[in-house]
Amino acid sequence: METKITNTYFLEMLSINKTFPGAKVLKNIDLKIKSGEVRALIGENGAGKSTLIKILGGIYTKDPGGEIIINGNPVDINSVHDAKKYGIGIIHQEICLAENMTVADNLFMGDELSGKIKCFLDDKEMVKQAQKTLQSLGINDIDPQDKVGDLSLAKQQLVEICRAIRTEKKLIVMDEPTSSLTNTEIDQLFLQLEKLKKANIAIIYISHRMDEIFRISDSITVLRDGELVKTDLATNLTQDKIISMMVGREISGIYSPITNTISNEDCLSVKHLNNKKLKDICFSLKRGEILGFSGLVGAGRTELARAIFGIDKVDSGEILLNGEHVNIQNVWDAIQHGLAYVPESRRTEGLFLIHSIKFNITISVLEKFIRFIRLNKKKENKIVDHYKNALAVKMTNEDQLVKLLSGGNQQKVVISKWLATNPSILILDEPTRGIDIGAKVEIYHLINRLAQEGVSVILISSEIEEVINLCNRVLVMYEGKITGELHNNNSSRISQEQVMKYASGGGK
Repeated sequence: METKITNTYFLEMLSINKTFPGAKVLKNIDLKIKSGEVRALIGENGAGKSTLIKILGGIYTKDPGGEIIINGNPVDINSVHDAKKYGIGIIHQEICLAENMTVADNLFMGDELSGKIKCFLDDKEMVKQAQKTLQSLGINDIDPQDKVGDLSLAKQQLVEICRAIRTEKKLIVMDEPTSSLTNTEIDQLFLQLEKLKKANIAIIYISHRMDEIFRISDSITVLRDGELVKTDLATNLTQDKIISMMVGREISGIYSPITNTISNEDCLSVKHLNNKKLKDICFSLKRGEILGFSGLVGAGRTELARAIFGIDKVDSGEILLNGEHVNIQNVWDAIQHGLAYVPESRRTEGLFLIHSIKFNITISVLEKFIRFIRLNKKKENKIVDHYKNALAVKMTNEDQLVKLLSGGNQQKVVISKWLATNPSILILDEPTRGIDIGAKVEIYHLINRLAQEGVSVILISSEIEEVINLCNRVLVMYEGKITGELHNNNSSRISQEQVMKYASGGGK
């Protein structure tokens, strides 16, 4: 990205500390950013990135001591209103929109425009300005009067971005802004970042995608375990150096060789499945196989997983498990037939955020340790201990609220919850979205281990590298149809070009 950086710091955060009950999560962090600079802020989940940003955004208050300086002047940021007053806008990793309101309403929330009569809102003007903001990002398929709850996760993410850039800001923080976006949408976003940069706006960019970091960043700050490891120019660093700083060790072989043994028998067969989104879906899954589903956002991959798992209605077609026809009407039916589903959105669909880690891991297997009204705590603790150790969940204790965990550890809890049901078929929908490289590698190893133990895995991912490196076979979808089937074997490997050909409608 072309550099236009001033010589003075817009933001200085000096000796910032933050302590939660039982844990100190930030330790003497220094962060200095100049106007017009794009700073990548990276680290493993739990490194302290989101906590630091929430202090800057007025959601958390820092521990006594330390300073926040804006344009050379010490300031107190004790609320979201304070942050807004100093020109700071934050796009959080998790969607924070009012789903029952329109896109225009969300863009102007807290900053509504009044009409000629002060007590009435100027809805017409807000819709007009919202349209201009959407068009500035090249977004032509979202109407300002659409209800946010009717939009896909990717489109909601775009609305979040538009809300942050709509008003004049001096510093914008973007926390995993591209996790749900297509390549075209990412290109549009980066063009907008160029404009913001030329307007002398500072940007803090949080992402686990290394290609993005090196594509847009002027400088990079690495955190580990709540401490500052290093800040340096992006040109002085490499991906291997950054990963080593993030995890405190060298990581070799992100993707292990595919070594699982696949049975000849089909454990799952889907025949001519149709609903509002899916069109004549036919495929089979063998025992011990890792089957990938790829495609662009909106291709129908998540809808297929939800239909198989009994969440979405099926209009026609049939599902066979181990050669026998089954009628899966709901999630309970799916669980009883040995299926498990880790959903795309862990916070809204996978977790009970206001409950403990123990509650979340065991909620799907209550019958294993509750009989009538008796609770067998020994069995319950055994289940929790097994999965927290197997997946290396970083926690204060089992009674810690899940909402206080990092994104990567929340994802491990969701996976633990479903593994506790001892499934024969595990469906993973975007299992590594928004988590760091260390946690990704752990999940990759887990997927391989499960397949080696005979569990059949369906892996849905927007990261093409994941599906082509982890899966024995990849099915590609486009507009609700399967358009291609690709195989990894000893003689040939699946390429990204092959996947993109089918994902864009080529092939069948």
